[in-house]
Amino acid sequence: MFTGVLTVIAAADHELAIEPAVAAMRQALPGAGARVDQPDWLAPAKACDLCFAGVAPHLVEATTRKLLAERFAHAKLDLVVQEATDRRKRLMVADLESTLIQNEMLDDLADFIGARGEVAEITRRAMNGEIDFATALKSRVALLEGLPESTLAKAAAGIRLTPGAAVLVATLHAHGAFVALATGGFGFFVRYVETMLAFDAVFANELVVEGGRLTGAAREPILTRESKRDALTSLAAKQDIPLRMTLAVGDGANDLPMLEAAGLGVAFHAKPAVAARAVHRIDHCDLTALLYAQGYRKAAFAAV
Repeated sequence: MFTGVLTVIAAADHELAIEPAVAAMRQALPGAGARVDQPDWLAPAKACDLCFAGVAPHLVEATTRKLLAERFAHAKLDLVVQEATDRRKRLMVADLESTLIQNEMLDDLADFIGARGEVAEITRRAMNGEIDFATALKSRVALLEGLPESTLAKAAAGIRLTPGAAVLVATLHAHGAFVALATGGFGFFVRYVETMLAFDAVFANELVVEGGRLTGAAREPILTRESKRDALTSLAAKQDIPLRMTLAVGDGANDLPMLEAAGLGVAFHAKPAVAARAVHRIDHCDLTALLYAQGYRKAAFAAV
């Protein structure tokens, strides 16, 4: 009986590397004590499952990452190694900025006051865990004091969905999963994104606006890293979903608690400190990698 599964996913324009890489993994893993099944291609030349037994998942990951570094260093291939049971999750809680969308909205707003560099540096340090998230949020928002409320819509018009986001959310919904958003960002932008992606629940911060202008404050209480974890656990309890059947995805240090609490927590194109701590990560591929990691075949993806 195969107890674990290694999923290998190729980034766009790196599909030629995946078949030789999978073949090399099948040759290398028995040396680490693993029995390995035949490749199961979830999408031709794009994503493949290798089921295994006889060795712990972390040893399979260490072996295959070492092999990639030594023999396929220039190939953009992502790996997800996990237990074979309960792969298809019933609840996803996702971060918004630099995860479901490509933007960091406070950085974009700062463009309107010529302070993008200053704000972006605070964002970088906060997302890498170098400074407290709530403190960083308040200091960035304070710089926006007096900005016209109409600027929010101008910034929202530049929102870009991350490739694969629409397919990910639509496919999970089509297969009965509950999809939630938990962001340290702001409700105004969440409501804009909801015109493109459908969520079953949303947790976000709110900017304070008075007299048509930003006051430079965010409404208390601030949604923090602990709030994101609590959103995951409370939703799972309310929906009667075991935590092992949950998925969380994010890129920043404030996402780590929910990534660690979820059955499958994935750091997506994450900041270095986050990637180093996360058990699972997607470094190269788009968000459809989260579907392949759950064993979805390309044919099961929802049309968007």
